[in-house]
Formats: sequence, structure tokens, C-alpha cells
Amino acid sequence: MTTQTWIITGASRGFGRALTETALAAGDHVVAAVRDPRGVADLEARYPDTCLAAAFDVRDVAAAPGLVRDALDRFGRLDVLVNNAGRAVVGAVEEVGDAQLRELMDLHLFGPAALVRAALPVMRAQRGGTIVQMSSQGGRMSFPGVSAYSASKFALEGWSEALAGEVAPFGIRVVIAEPSRFRTGFHAALEFAEPSDSYRDLLAAVRADMAGADGIQEGDPRRAAEIILSLTRGDAAPLRLPLGSEAVERISGAYRRGLEEVERWAGTARSADFEGVPASVRPI
Repeated sequence: MTTQTWIITGASRGFGRALTETALAAGDHVVAAVRDPRGVADLEARYPDTCLAAAFDVRDVAAAPGLVRDALDRFGRLDVLVNNAGRAVVGAVEEVGDAQLRELMDLHLFGPAALVRAALPVMRAQRGGTIVQMSSQGGRMSFPGVSAYSASKFALEGWSEALAGEVAPFGIRVVIAEPSRFRTGFHAALEFAEPSDSYRDLLAAVRADMAGADGIQEGDPRRAAEIILSLTRGDAAPLRLPLGSEAVERISGAYRRGLEEVERWAGTARSADFEGVPASVRPI
């Protein structure tokens, strides 16, 4: 297998750390993009020839081309881009303000979009590459208390699904990973909006569940990293990849409920069309 060069954001902990360690152990090159390079200094010391720690804030969209240039200057190519950096805010729609919502959009949509745009010319010239978008089961379903987080992940998934169709002719693949709960430190770093009187009791169980999940999650980040590594090296990869048993069950349930609702209201929905007008013919 040809040695691959990766860019991995949020590489200092969680999925990013596990992916960085797994790729380096497999002999690949990794640009570990983190806000504070000291968080991956041990990996750079252990793998001085194959690991490059790069100071990078995903929200700084103007810095994205520079990160790609760093990868090319050091390793000469770019094969895998992993948009992993992220966090969450827990709170009702009325409790989460514009600034918090915009920050999540910057972190989960606008930042990754800028980095993908910077990477695509390189991958197109190579006629190949893999873009891994770390979403969540919350990118396919939502529930009270996680509106801001799910909104940003839903946006990333819709953007990435269109991207996948655009870049496939160039040999570039897009994988949207949708993990359930993994022991990544994600839950320990949650931000909780100030509870309001209106929603305090309604979201009490959700807040307690999210706050108490750290350290007991079912998912193993290293196993997930090994799966993702194998997909980047294999001939076939899914557009969407639920990770963890809970993700498989909850996402499957969301698809079933959605299909049932469409079928229940199909007659009403169809009645909105003009009578006698032929069905649309679309290129895709």
C-alpha cells in the first residue's frame, strides 16, 4: 500500500488523536492540525519524519490554504483530509444564543468547507483522495436540547452529500462518519446553556444524561480509527458510515419513522401538484 498523507483537524484528543496515532502506526504521514501544537508534541517526537504538528484554528477559514501548503511542502501530496474538530452546546432553542449557534456553524460547516476547497485542487490533480467528515448520529436525527449541534451537523451532511457527487468523477471519495457515543472526551467538554424556567424540567433528563456519559460510552475511538483507516485504503467506502451499535439502531429507527411519515401523508403531499402536469425529469 502506498504511504498516504493525512490532514487531521482536532488531532490532540478523541477521534482526532486516535486517527493520528493509527495512521502514524501504519506508516502514513500526518499533519496534525491543532490549536495548540503542544497537544501533539509527543507524537511529533515519536514520529519525527512522518508527523507534522501544525497550529490551526478550524474557524479561521483564511488559514485553510496554508495548512494544505504545509502538507505539500513537507510530504509532497495529500491523500486523506479528516474534518474532525468539533464540540457541542446543550440547551433549548430559546436558551442558545446567536453567538453560540454561529460558532458551531463556523466550526462544523464553514471551517471544514474552506479546508475542503483548499484540498480539492490537489486531490483533483492526483486523481484521487478521501475526505472524511466527522459528523454524528446527531447529523441524521435530533432531539430536544441539541438543536444547535444537530443543525451544524445536518448542514455539514447536506453539503458533503452534494460534494460527493461533484468530486466522484475525479476519483475523490467522501465518507460521512456518524458515530454514537465514544470515549473521546466529547461529553466532558460539553457547554450547557443557562437553563430557563420554561425548559428546566423538560430538559432535566437530557442534561443529566449528557453530563453523566463521559467515561462510560460504548464506543472505542481506536477501533473506529482502524475502521476509517481501512476504508481510506480499500476500494469501496460508504457515503455515510454509522459508527457504534447505538448509531446503527438510532439512525435506522429515524429512517423508518421518516419513511412511515412520508407514506402516511403521501396522498396529501401529491395533491399539491397541478393536475395533468408531467413529472419532472432531472439530470440526477
